[in-house]
Amino acid sequence: MINRSRRSLFTRQQSSQQQRLPWLKDENTFIEQCQRCNACVDGCQTNIIVKGDGGFPVIDFHHGEGECSFCYQCAEVCPEPLFELQHQSPWTQIATINSSCMALNNIECRSCSDQCETQAIRFTLQIGKVAQPMINSADCSGCGGCISGCPVAAIEMITP
Repeated sequence: MINRSRRSLFTRQQSSQQQRLPWLKDENTFIEQCQRCNACVDGCQTNIIVKGDGGFPVIDFHHGEGECSFCYQCAEVCPEPLFELQHQSPWTQIATINSSCMALNNIECRSCSDQCETQAIRFTLQIGKVAQPMINSADCSGCGGCISGCPVAAIEMITP
């Protein structure tokens, strides 16, 4: 088990972009109708939903278990009709690796792939270098497990 509070002492500042909850219909409806009652925060099985700016719930992959299990509990406990049905895709975000990645800087590290249940992050061997990470976006669920596992915060979620 990773001690995230200690690890945060050594990582760079996290992205200021706030990650919204899975299955949200749209940002405007969310802002207008969310009561900020914290039912989703309390109901999250992996404890990654926290209060963000203005008290609105956001995803923090560095909190709790560090990844979304896609349990749909946040949507089920919400008193407002803010969420799509569970059979819809939870979100379209995928992981991306930036230049601060240790492996991209020739330092052996595979923490992200160790955390990736869908095996969307694979490493390819390179002559004279450490193995380089590649993300197969078709396999990436956007769960965030790789984010919490990265020791240098080189992974973030983007919407393609």
